[in-house]
Amino acid sequence: MAKVRQKGKTLGFVPTMGALHAGHVSLIKKAREENDIVLVSIFVNPGQFGTKEDLKKYPRPRVKDHKLLKAEGVDYLFEPKAGDMYPVGFSSAVAVGEVPSPCPLPSGERVRVRGISHVLCGKFRPGHFRGVATVVTKLFNLAGACRAYFGAKDYQQSVIVRRLIRDLNLDIELRVLPTIREKDGLALSSRNRYLNPGERKKARAIPETLFWMRNEILHGVRDLPKLRRQGIAQLKQHVDRIDYLEIVDPETLESLEQFQPEMVLAAACYVGKTRLIDNVTIRPSKK
Repeated sequence: MAKVRQKGKTLGFVPTMGALHAGHVSLIKKAREENDIVLVSIFVNPGQFGTKEDLKKYPRPRVKDHKLLKAEGVDYLFEPKAGDMYPVGFSSAVAVGEVPSPCPLPSGERVRVRGISHVLCGKFRPGHFRGVATVVTKLFNLAGACRAYFGAKDYQQSVIVRRLIRDLNLDIELRVLPTIREKDGLALSSRNRYLNPGERKKARAIPETLFWMRNEILHGVRDLPKLRRQGIAQLKQHVDRIDYLEIVDPETLESLEQFQPEMVLAAACYVGKTRLIDNVTIRPSKK
């Protein structure tokens, strides 16, 4: 793809794990709007699944995905196999972000973004974001794209990728687009298809709670610990397990006890056996 940039054309890149839906389509459309060429990758990355997670069950509707990409006029599809991305002998490791000095090279075969990878989802999915950072670094290097497009539903992932680009001086612009929601408010996700009708109804409590909390803050509530406790109490009436419900700083992802103009409300919950994540942001209104 380097030849594309040499010709003065721009390349927009949308990395995915397949099982494409309207959220992915919104990224593809934006990439098409802002670039001359659009590249999409489909790779179910084993490096970001834990030993007890759903790698084998992860949906892979290949024919349907290909039809969707063709309908959207995607120029190129990159669909590597695990052996292509992690060949025999793969043993490189890089640590970035919040690194002590002197910094010994960490053991393992992952790119690590420290600190922000170990809170929120990172606390409950050890190694997940090392897998994300590793595959994203490899995909960026392979694609040679001008811009990469991610959805805001995976907010922590977007923060980590932004830090990765900064710390490794990667020549790519990150574009994070708003979460696309279904009619009932549930954030679009490939995992939504795991929910039966009863679970689907219960899952609506996640966005409803987050938006209620945001509305409370926008109307003057400033006791964040109390508001968080109230949100957890609401969620417990519907979901089967709460990994976290947090009010965090949008850059550091640190939990907040005091109000500040910009915040992110983030949640991860299980409904049945399905783990769902969601978030909403609070920012100063533009005048």
